[in-house]
Amino acid sequence: MDVADLPGVPDWLPDHLREDGIEQLYPPQGEAVEAGVTEGQNIVAAIPTASGKTLVAELAMLSAVARGGKALYIVPLRALASEKQAEFEQFEQYGLSVGVSTGNYESDGGWLGDKDIVVATSEKVDSLVRNDAPWLEDLTCVVSDEVHLVDDGQRGPTLEVTLAKLRRLNPDLQTVALSATIGNAGELADWLDAELVDSDWRPIELQKGVHYGQALHLEDGSQHRLAVQNNEKPTAAIVRDTLQDDHDEDGEVTEEGGSTLVFVNSRRNAEAAAGRLGSTVRPHLSADEQAQLEGIAAEIRDVSDTETSDDLADAVEDGAAFHHAGLARGHRELVEQAFQDRLVKVVCATPTLAAGVNTPSRRVVVRDWRRYDGSAGGMAPLSVLEVHQMMGRAGRPGLDPYGEAVLVASSHDELDELFERYVWADPEPVRSKLAAEPALRTHILATVSSGFARSRTGLLEFLEQTLYASQTDESGRLERVVDDVLTYLERNGFLEVDGGELDATSLGHTVSRLYLDPMSAAEIVDGLEYWARHAGEPDTGDEPDGPEDATADGAFSTASELAEEAEASADVDPDDISALGLYHLVSRTPDMYQLYLRSGDREEYEMELYEREDELLGPTPSEFEDERFEDWLSALKTARLLEDWASEVDEETITERYGVGPGDVRGKVETAQWLLGAAESLAGEVDSDAARAISEARIRVEHGVREELVDLAGVRGVGRKRARRLFEAGIGDRAQLRDAAKPVVLAALRGRRKTAENVLENAGHRDPSMDGVEPDPDVEVSEESPRDSEEDEDSEIGEDQSSLGDF
Repeated sequence: MDVADLPGVPDWLPDHLREDGIEQLYPPQGEAVEAGVTEGQNIVAAIPTASGKTLVAELAMLSAVARGGKALYIVPLRALASEKQAEFEQFEQYGLSVGVSTGNYESDGGWLGDKDIVVATSEKVDSLVRNDAPWLEDLTCVVSDEVHLVDDGQRGPTLEVTLAKLRRLNPDLQTVALSATIGNAGELADWLDAELVDSDWRPIELQKGVHYGQALHLEDGSQHRLAVQNNEKPTAAIVRDTLQDDHDEDGEVTEEGGSTLVFVNSRRNAEAAAGRLGSTVRPHLSADEQAQLEGIAAEIRDVSDTETSDDLADAVEDGAAFHHAGLARGHRELVEQAFQDRLVKVVCATPTLAAGVNTPSRRVVVRDWRRYDGSAGGMAPLSVLEVHQMMGRAGRPGLDPYGEAVLVASSHDELDELFERYVWADPEPVRSKLAAEPALRTHILATVSSGFARSRTGLLEFLEQTLYASQTDESGRLERVVDDVLTYLERNGFLEVDGGELDATSLGHTVSRLYLDPMSAAEIVDGLEYWARHAGEPDTGDEPDGPEDATADGAFSTASELAEEAEASADVDPDDISALGLYHLVSRTPDMYQLYLRSGDREEYEMELYEREDELLGPTPSEFEDERFEDWLSALKTARLLEDWASEVDEETITERYGVGPGDVRGKVETAQWLLGAAESLAGEVDSDAARAISEARIRVEHGVREELVDLAGVRGVGRKRARRLFEAGIGDRAQLRDAAKPVVLAALRGRRKTAENVLENAGHRDPSMDGVEPDPDVEVSEESPRDSEEDEDSEIGEDQSSLGDF
């Protein structure tokens, strides 16, 4: 289809597409237009990676805006939100406005009301619904990217319920769902009342195969010699072969070497493989490439002072890199950009990189097709859909003549198995995960709290609009699970049930608005109640079971019971709560992904537990209750990491001590910051005196500072390192900073005039200008580390919790 023939789009769009080199639509894009995507028709587009899904979305959104509407683009990851925002901002030259929102789950995002196109994660959209964002009713088009993730046990139910709610809010809403090829795209289309565009067309050919022995065996039956030399591993041989230029008989280069993505099953394997493959890549780098890579490596080292950062920088200098969720955001962005710029030639990644981030390559190698699965008790095969997602990264339109996706076999039997299991297999059907109780307890409370259902009958009617209801043939199962969850929510004071009528309590409304799992809220409330009763007294061992018994009578006190006990304990000193106790409390909630106990950890943390047990807000489980006791110790390990961060322990020490990456540290810190903020609100809701102590613990973990720096670190632009320097210069709090001598401030901030002016202005200094001011020579400043940069201290921690909408 010629772009001039597009119906319903803005007048400027055909010329804009031509300027981008697009004269004709790809066949799947043309099918979507013929199915009505530019005229308000619901569409499910199940087409391969790199086949033009984004343009299908743009056609839907731009035509909706042209009709006077408003569009929403839902992504599964925060990294994708930034990427899509950058893509859509090209339309601002034509008068459209684009907004992105991925954090602050207590906000209604009112500022987004004036935007024509909004990009957000599914969790953020869910929170906007819970917080009654008025502009949601103005939506005329919603695009759900990677909609097959409704199959994901963690994020799937949120995406599923959010789409159902948006469609109920706006009965005429156009829904466009984008996906890789899946086994039951027709079911998704039926659920969304949509036309199906199901295609396996790609702009460049994708050849799938398996490497075994000295050859690459392709799905069309052909074989190509790909020899493993000397002591090479097969993966190294494939990378070396990909890097080599092809020549004709006259020695002219007919095809330049390409890049490789290698998928492995663990972070450790990704790091080790990248380190080894650097020696394969380095001989193929030009002098100019080596110089540019050295600059990128320096930027990587500036992101964090950790062994992970150094190892990544070392690999990048050799033209290789690793990519996993333990990396800091800055690490991932630098690696992705260098790979897209063809400077880094090979990236070794865990499967997170296959989840939509734009990183195509000439070849994809799926080295590990099994990974550890706790539910299976060992290594289990990856799904066909996941492997095909990885394979779909092979081939860069406009850069590669073809793409190759290769699995690696170690025996002839495995060669045959890999062809049967993955190369020739169709992806599994997508199945709803909504009926799991953890998902339902969160979404049922939110559904009642936000007014989508006010009775059991209304709740079941709403749930009948979900994918789960359209897929299940098990009569009565949804009703049984719903009744169990309603019982749990009523017993714990989140809902009032009167006959068939449902009403969220004040506590229930707060929990929904805070975007908490109700079981997390129950755990926090129970911990505050325990503290109010005991106020630091040793545990007597006669407490009721904790929140893991979700349906037990009397497992928790209701909000009113807690308020009575808090009133009776009015003389409790909130300073009796230790920061560790609060960090342990939020670390044992379902919303915190705990650190696991490594070999040898149990004895260490048992000793820590018995030394500091009186600081914890809850009765310690018996060590004979293996699973509960181990969870308690895992929460203690997580709490100790947070305590170290809030005690100004440097990041390198923390990553080494706990065996984690810088991205894990920052993710735990951001999640704890969010959960402590929620605990602060809950303390107010149930009249607990703990709010002050919780607030201090939250600020400490937010900025990574000890108690004495809490006030200083709260000044915008200060952060943990500058706060410590100012404190050592005799400036102890915001008030002293507001009236401080400017030469002292300038000296403490290493002579950085602009930084000093900003800090003083933010503190409320009457004359923050540093014109003519010289640093006080009597102020001693500690030695500067290589990464003590203004940028680093201005952005110690990201904008919001990484556990909700990140890798």
